[in-house]
Parts: sequence; structure tokens; C-alpha cells
Amino acid sequence: MLTIKMLKPYYVKEDKRFIRVVLAYQYFSLFIDDELYQFIPMESREIIIDRKSKRVHNVFDIFVFQRGKRIVYVSVADLLKLPEFLTHLNSITFPYEADNIDKPKDPAISQVENIIADMEKENLRRLINIAIDRSDKKAFTELSDVWNEEYC
Repeated sequence: MLTIKMLKPYYVKEDKRFIRVVLAYQYFSLFIDDELYQFIPMESREIIIDRKSKRVHNVFDIFVFQRGKRIVYVSVADLLKLPEFLTHLNSITFPYEADNIDKPKDPAISQVENIIADMEKENLRRLINIAIDRSDKKAFTELSDVWNEEYC
């Protein structure tokens, strides 16, 4: 039987697409048949979570655990079957998921984004006027459709 004793990240690394929970010695241990095994970073040493789907990306990776001279290999897929593993993992990644969704924007960045949006709108309006001046019905229709999708 497999149960989690402790699961703490060594550190959490994030980028636009993934949240990476990096594990190290003494931060991850589990009981296998009532015997305590410590994680050792021999094969895989991180859990990768896709931000969009909120699913573990590296389910086929193998974690290695050691007790004395005995070594046990456990797949991420096997760990995901344990409710307590999912609970620990969710508590670790939740701040990063919420940070991604509810992150307050810097006012200067918001102002720049607004200026860019206004410039894109004016550019589209200018392209529509050029299509009218050149009597280019096809370009006018395409650009008008874009205008209607974006601004109406």
C-alpha cells in the first residue's frame, strides 16, 4: 500500500505554459507497505503541470525512492491515483494558478496595452479607407468583417 508521508517542493518554477514542482532529498517521502521510503532524484525530479488544462504533463515519468539499500520505482501515474497526493499537489500549485488568473496589472503596462489597442484600431480604420479609395471591394469586405468582429 502506498501513502504519502510528506510532499514539499524544493522550489516551484513557473512559465507561461507550465508550473514545475521541483523535488529534492528529504522533501518527499512515502510509506510503502508501512515502511518509510525517501525520494532520491535519480530519474525524474519534477512534476510538470499544464496551466491551461491543469493536468500533470509528465505522467509517465518515474520517481525513485530509497530505504537503506532497497530502491523502489514509482510512476507519476501511480501517484496521481492517490487522493492525498492530489491534495498536496493542489495546495502547492494553487497560489501559482490563482496568481496567473487574478494577477493585478501594472498601471504602466495597462496604459501601453491601451495605446497599442487604439493604434491597431486606427490602423484598421486607415486600411478600410485605403480600400475604399482604391475601390478594392474584396479588401474592403475582409477588413470590414475584421472590424465587425473586433469592435462591434
